[in-house]
Amino acid sequence: MGKVTIKIKLTNLFDLGARHRKLSTAKPREVEVEALVDTGATRLYLKPSVIRALGLEKVHSVITQTSNGPANRAVYEPVRLEVQGRFGNFDVVGVGENVPNLLGQIPLAYLDFVVDSKHRKLIPNPEHGGQQMSEEY
Repeated sequence: MGKVTIKIKLTNLFDLGARHRKLSTAKPREVEVEALVDTGATRLYLKPSVIRALGLEKVHSVITQTSNGPANRAVYEPVRLEVQGRFGNFDVVGVGENVPNLLGQIPLAYLDFVVDSKHRKLIPNPEHGGQQMSEEY
């Protein structure tokens, strides 16, 4: 299949809320970074340098299953994730600085993207006619 990497835009969600409620006039902290699309991963995983740039605070931890066995990972405050004009709010799980930022199944499903493995790119789900759609059964 090959690797699929994309540009993602991340914004500190609490900064956005404070600005929206006129509690702050400061520009929300945001970054654009490369992320590896990983359909074997579940959530949004970010490097410590990205977490620091966004000013995210740890809220709890979670045990994750990795190829090296279970790992205890920190979970951080949510971010607004934007990919190709679509956006959603997601908690962040920390990974090591030597690991790529990862975009997993939950954000992919929410944003209604699928991997086009032939062309090695991320595309809107073709079953939904180019529109973002949620499946709620």
